[in-house]
Amino acid sequence: MSPRYLLQFDEPAGYLDFARFGPPSHAVLDTTASLLHEATTAGPATVDNLMLQEIRARAAVSRLSGSDTDHVVLLPHTSLGLFQAAFGFGGEVLVSAAEFPANTYPWARAEQDGRLVVRRLAGGYVTPERVAAGLTDEITTVSVSAVDFRTGYRADLAALRDVVGDRLLVVDGIQGFGVTEEPWQVADILVVGGQKWLRAGWGTGFAVLSDRALERMDPVLSGWTGARDPGLFNDEIRPPDTTAAAWSLTNLSPITSGAFAAALELVEEAGPGAIAARIGERIGEFSDVLAGVGAQIVSAVDRRAGILAFTLPGHPAEQVGLALTSAGIAATVRPEHVRLSPHASTPPASAELLRSALETLHRPRKPLPAPAATAATPDVLTALVPAVPGLAAMLGPGNEVLLHDLSRLPDSIIAIAGDLTGRSIGGPMTDLLLSLIRRGTTQDLTNYRTHSPDGRPIRSSTLFLHDPDGSAIGCLCVNSLDTAASADGNGEPEIFPADIDSLQRFLVDRAVGKVGIPVDLMKKRHKAAVVRELDEAGFFLIKDAVDDLAGRLDVTRYTIYNYLNEVRA
Repeated sequence: MSPRYLLQFDEPAGYLDFARFGPPSHAVLDTTASLLHEATTAGPATVDNLMLQEIRARAAVSRLSGSDTDHVVLLPHTSLGLFQAAFGFGGEVLVSAAEFPANTYPWARAEQDGRLVVRRLAGGYVTPERVAAGLTDEITTVSVSAVDFRTGYRADLAALRDVVGDRLLVVDGIQGFGVTEEPWQVADILVVGGQKWLRAGWGTGFAVLSDRALERMDPVLSGWTGARDPGLFNDEIRPPDTTAAAWSLTNLSPITSGAFAAALELVEEAGPGAIAARIGERIGEFSDVLAGVGAQIVSAVDRRAGILAFTLPGHPAEQVGLALTSAGIAATVRPEHVRLSPHASTPPASAELLRSALETLHRPRKPLPAPAATAATPDVLTALVPAVPGLAAMLGPGNEVLLHDLSRLPDSIIAIAGDLTGRSIGGPMTDLLLSLIRRGTTQDLTNYRTHSPDGRPIRSSTLFLHDPDGSAIGCLCVNSLDTAASADGNGEPEIFPADIDSLQRFLVDRAVGKVGIPVDLMKKRHKAAVVRELDEAGFFLIKDAVDDLAGRLDVTRYTIYNYLNEVRA
């Protein structure tokens, strides 16, 4: 791997989310700054010179894809290219139901418009055999992702070309172009966005069209820059160009085009093969780490690209995601698994960082099975259980003592004496303690003021208990009536929920109240703000919290996970 290529990037070792977004290079940053400066100091030839950046980017695309500039058009994102394809051709299209939505919505919308008929391939890897079984004489187009976004499975494009025959083969290459070696020339329409593995930033992308696609295309989404002789202004509507330029709607930002060109040229310099090999090394190291902690790899193994998806038995994906986030690791957390996606610039140290993060979850943490300490409770907590009633008796009336086992979070109370807060064994911790655990703050809190559920002023202290390695395993809490204080509302805000449902309702109501918009009037940004507030409060450490919140916000659980990915990015 070229040292110059590796020196272009500065992302931290824990950034393992390139299948979602690839931090751009210094070359992209410098090119953007340089072109912006040129635009700022504009002169007679500035605009014409800047527009040359599009030619530079198209030339780089043609070299990497094995085509030529007449067959290449720049686009601001993958979705536009797929919409162009969906609305530019008729007949029937075969597309997997499990594709990323960018490769299903265009075909569905074109079908709604009466332009074509969609035939869905059932979920699973899109193999030549499955495609062959799904083909009919009426199908004119087959659309597939070069790399599956969930599993990293690399489609066999050459074999698919043979199976598809004279039909059009549309390939969404965003998860593979530039980082896998593929016969891209077999695609009739290759569409790629540059914000992920190409590391060019948002607003970059391209499509490459074959002669077959150009001959059969009806480019209804074609603007003035896609017409023949676009510089001729004679008040006439001219037909679309005969080249890939027919898909152009208007001029793109020449600054973005220049940045895209710089990113593509870096890939050329390093070589897709060398980049793929380096990514493969990291994937192999991560696979060894996952095997060592008992994780199960659920992504492709034989034909895989740079995506590694896994589950950790006994731990829901959101819990694994929290452990990774706490360790400074960026990954994509989905309901069914956690997805890692390293790049060539990911250092070997990332594997050890991953190992350390996952080992914090290696010990099973189960909900409290009975209203008492069990053999699974650490020895120090087991020893303290019988001391709780004695300590409360020693302190006298108006006091409450309780013991939390943090491995049973949030139903963490394993011993309690006194009824100052109305809780019982098997009940949850307070909102304050839950937020401290979420932030990893385990410093003792002593003699702070709060209020009991009935409004009486109390003073509270929380002492964290640690194992020999220094990890917090429990806490001993003492609540005492503060007879010298008045019930004036002063003190640390804290609630003492009797059960998990009460805790969840309080946290959600508080988060919605902070946003200040009724749920039925909320936009996406408002709901994302609620998720951010709840994440910071430790809400998602509660079992089934995602489903509960999805119902409260009237969205799907997948939407909640998307919000979580956004707020944790």
